[in-house]
Amino acid sequence: MAAELDLDIDLGPDTARLAVVRECSVLERMPKWLICVPLVAQWLWLSLRHGGATVPAAANPQLTTGGLVGDGKLEYFRGMGPLARSLTADYCAVLNDGKATDYALRAAMAGSGLAFPVVAKPDLGLCGYGVRQLSDMAALRAYLAAFPLGETVVLQRYLPQEGEAGLFYARDPVTGQGRIIGLALRYFPRVTGDGRSTVAQLVAADVRARRIARTPRHQCSVPPDSVPAAGQQVRLATIGSTRVGGLYRDGAALVTPELVQAVDAIARDMPEFHFGRFDVRYDSLRELRAGRGFTIMEVNGAGSEAIEAWDPDIGVVQGFRMVFAKQRLLFAIGAAQRKKGVRPIGLLALARLNRRQNRLVDRYPPSN
Repeated sequence: MAAELDLDIDLGPDTARLAVVRECSVLERMPKWLICVPLVAQWLWLSLRHGGATVPAAANPQLTTGGLVGDGKLEYFRGMGPLARSLTADYCAVLNDGKATDYALRAAMAGSGLAFPVVAKPDLGLCGYGVRQLSDMAALRAYLAAFPLGETVVLQRYLPQEGEAGLFYARDPVTGQGRIIGLALRYFPRVTGDGRSTVAQLVAADVRARRIARTPRHQCSVPPDSVPAAGQQVRLATIGSTRVGGLYRDGAALVTPELVQAVDAIARDMPEFHFGRFDVRYDSLRELRAGRGFTIMEVNGAGSEAIEAWDPDIGVVQGFRMVFAKQRLLFAIGAAQRKKGVRPIGLLALARLNRRQNRLVDRYPPSN
């Protein structure tokens, strides 16, 4: 039986004590195509109801497709005002033209206050594909050598906090009311040593962690033949995606007026941002509830997933209800924006952007 998460006690960001759930949710175990069937059916119904399959692209008119597909991370960062920018991890952009020298790369990093280690991520990406922690210039050069030419890499300050959350925000274009409609706590894949077993053996014995060995697009940086001491926690990845064994928990009980006020202020400091998710690292649960002590890693728009629905404590019916509710709200906001004169992107143009993004994802270096 899944362990409960006590949100009234500040356990800090210690993943080992909070993320004790090992089994996978029903949604996690379902094939992606099967999950998509009811979601596509609802999308088609909402398209008929609101008069267009791309209506959600109008939700955030200053972003490419409103953030459905084809939107780069830099679009969000560069549109931020001083408040939102001050709460976002330092970053710089590097165009991978194959000509950048070590001196130029160091200068770009220094200009943004960056020093190794940094996190490298594709400007145009999803689900943590291509995201790697880099410890030195040699690692950066190797990353760029494996990255598609002509595409942009975002280098960002490495955030050491163990606590990570997705804050799902929505604002009604008619009333102007902003709120947090979902909060997901994300935990990194890890194993606990017993003093005898190797990391590879511990991973093979863990129903969640073994996912990390099954994906060809991830490279575990922990030596597989190392033997952790008894009780030693070994983190296996920079990213916390479920595709590599990460865990999502529903943190709705953490949402407070103070947190809503803080996130609403950030969203209003971005141009015409009405719907999306802020992915943040936080110092402690108490600080997060108080609306402080967190740093933004990235922002996702209309294509954001209600990842809290993947909590193992949430049944498949309730999980689908959460995702259905998100899609209904997204269409409603897009429709309201369209009434105000925003014109959604065409379906063929959206399909072309989606195809380009998927092709790029297949060419990115493995995450770690």
